[in-house]
Amino acid sequence: MLEHTLLKDKRILVVDDEPDVLGTIEDLLDHCAVETAGSFEEARELMETRPFDLAILDIMGVAGYDLLKIATRKKIIPVMLTAHALCPENVVRSYREGAAYYVPKEEMVNIASFLEDILDARQKGQNTWAHWFDRLGAFCERRFGPDWQKGDQVFWEKFPFH
Repeated sequence: MLEHTLLKDKRILVVDDEPDVLGTIEDLLDHCAVETAGSFEEARELMETRPFDLAILDIMGVAGYDLLKIATRKKIIPVMLTAHALCPENVVRSYREGAAYYVPKEEMVNIASFLEDILDARQKGQNTWAHWFDRLGAFCERRFGPDWQKGDQVFWEKFPFH
């Protein structure tokens, strides 16, 4: 396994209504202090009462965008994770609403690398989306087709990292 030094001992909340996703991410982040929540209510309670460095938030099933608001208010670095809400519009929405990253569940095996990108960018005072397009642009093109950015062309033309 790759050594993820920036992630060592980070406190991470993972929120998803699918127990297998929670278990998989917990295994992938075994070098972190991971807590899990299977519902909006449980996640809200944890975010309001415990300190976290990062929160990985499913969009569907747990009101992920509502949790995103809580995470940003609590200064917890939010990462959006999705399978069913996987579309270019949700990439843009996640960015605009303050998420640090947007991860398709199909790519969650790389979650530690994505989180390292985020922490590295923050350490350097850079935008956390700096490597997003390099890491996931080809995935988006395969999944959504070659014209996937046309729906919000102005946003993508200004998106400074591709």
